[in-house]
Parts: sequence; structure tokens; C-alpha cells
Amino acid sequence: MKKLSKIKPIETSSLVDKVELGLLEYIKENRLKAGDAIPKELDFAKSFGVSRTVVREALLRLRTLGIIESKKHRGMVLTNPDIMNNFQRILDPTLLGSDTLKNLFELRLIMEMGMADFLFEHKTEKDMLELEKIVELEEESSSKTSVFALDKEVAFHGKLYEMSNNDTLKKFQDLLLPVFEYVYVNHSDLLLEEYEYSSGQFVTHRMLMDNLKVGTPDTFRTAMRRHLEPHFDRIYKKKI
Repeated sequence: MKKLSKIKPIETSSLVDKVELGLLEYIKENRLKAGDAIPKELDFAKSFGVSRTVVREALLRLRTLGIIESKKHRGMVLTNPDIMNNFQRILDPTLLGSDTLKNLFELRLIMEMGMADFLFEHKTEKDMLELEKIVELEEESSSKTSVFALDKEVAFHGKLYEMSNNDTLKKFQDLLLPVFEYVYVNHSDLLLEEYEYSSGQFVTHRMLMDNLKVGTPDTFRTAMRRHLEPHFDRIYKKKI
């Protein structure tokens, strides 16, 4: 176990916050990795010059974040935190402010514009057949080609996230779904058919799929930008 000689006593104000930062600094300076044990509460308390209660609360914060955990017969050890789990705890749209919801919705647009190269690199014949089925079901159930229907958007775009072959991106999209749904429900104008596209034409899911079949990442990005134009427009006009 690493010695605590590098740790300096801290100021008495905001003790828990300072101890938490001190613990993280200790972990980084000693280059600890997942599975490595950390000193006991009493050792940290003596080195920081604070009570064990303060150290215990700071350690509890790190446990809540998934940075450390308790192991039988070993005490506290460093872990590999699940960042998606931490996001999931706070991504309740009813608990988030309008600015945060707007930023998260913008993040969705950024991700979908940025995944083009990965889609072309990892797409398979099986993926394209599944995407074809999603589009066919959509076309059978609706004749309106210029309306954003939430369930159709989730099915089609969810498949694109899956095709990106990036597990973190897919998990993040799953986490953001409640945010997307909240924005759709509370901004019903997004579903209206009356929006006038700058190109004069709505880029449908079928058009996107066809572009993915024979186009390039650049042509797909352009098509996706036109597909998502109403969302960009409303964000720029601060309607979300």
C-alpha cells in the first residue's frame, strides 16, 4: 500500500469538499488503478488533520460515484466507475432545468451528425436489412412523410446508434431517451407537418437509408442535417 507522505494537511473550511479533492489527488499522484486498495479512514484522518467523520463522508461521495467500493477482508479499493450509471441517476427530465434540457437535446443532434463515418465503417448487410424493415413498417403505418413521430424516430435513429458499433454511444442514447421524449411532448410543434424546409423537401428515413447504402459519410451528414433541420431551427430561435 502506498504511503501517505505526499498528503498535506488541509484548511478547515469546506472540509468534506477539500478532503474529497485530497482523496482524488492521492489516487492520481500514486497512480492507483482499479483493484488497488486505499488507506483506512483513520490513516487519512491523521494525514489530513481532520476527523474520521469528515473522511467517511468524503469517501461516501466517492462510493456514490462508483470510484471506490468496499471489499471483504480488503477494505476500500479503487474501482472502474460506470459513468453511464452515474448519468442515469440524474437524467430525469423533471429534475433538470430548461437550459440543461436544451443542452442535452443539442447533444443528441451533435451525436447524430457526428456518427456518419462510423456508420459507413461498421454497417453490415444484416444492419441494412433491419433498417429496411424499420422503414417499411413506418411507411405502412403512416402516409405522412414530413411529420416527426416519436416512436418512428426512436426506432430508426436507435438503430443508427446501434450500427455505430460504439457501446458507450448506444448506452448514452438510451439514457437520453427520456429527455428526447420530454422535449417532444412539451414542444408539440416539433411534430407539425407545416414546417417549411429550406430545400423544399423533407429528408425521410428512407432517403437517409438509401444514402447510407450508396452515399458517403459527407453526403449522409448533409442528408441528416436536412432531416433534423426543424430541430436545429427551433434551437437557434430559442424555442426549445
